[in-house]
Amino acid sequence: MTSRLLDDPSNREDPPSKDRIDQLFFQSRNVIITGEINDKVAHRAVTHLLALAEAGDDPINVMISSPGGHVESGDMVHDVIKFIKPTVRTIGSGWVASAGALIFVGAERDNRYCLPNTRFLLHQPAGGIGGSASDMMIQADQIRIMRERFDHLFGEATGQKPEKIAADTARDFWLTASEAIEYGLCGRQITRVTELG
Repeated sequence: MTSRLLDDPSNREDPPSKDRIDQLFFQSRNVIITGEINDKVAHRAVTHLLALAEAGDDPINVMISSPGGHVESGDMVHDVIKFIKPTVRTIGSGWVASAGALIFVGAERDNRYCLPNTRFLLHQPAGGIGGSASDMMIQADQIRIMRERFDHLFGEATGQKPEKIAADTARDFWLTASEAIEYGLCGRQITRVTELG
């Protein structure tokens, strides 16, 4: 009798639908950014941030695990984090590298967190240079301008001098969670959601 009741499909709970999961996720006020940073990732993240800002002023959590990617796409998310009214807390997990680190420092230092096994990577911007000699000169100059902008941006975000950022990122500059905190890149390491400020 009992086994017949359990086998009856009408007694089984249906798994939550995708729409229901999406609704619950939106209500959680979390944004997830993973993988290579490109225009599609930036579009999705910015759309989500703007929608959450429209929905209310409660803090928004942005989880980041990314090897980096397209700088201007990272710039877009970085700037929108600063642009919207709600406080944005960035949370590093896995690795936060290059354009991913650019997004990460969009939040104020007190609102930058990482999980224990997060690794950070900062390095100078790179780009493929090709074409005519005059075009290559323009591209090289743009990389130099971007490099100087990064040095100042990460200098302001960490409290380090731009010259130190330039020296440290002349080669790949890896940081553990504790090193990132000491450097000023991250504000605090956490292990549970209840530790968010």
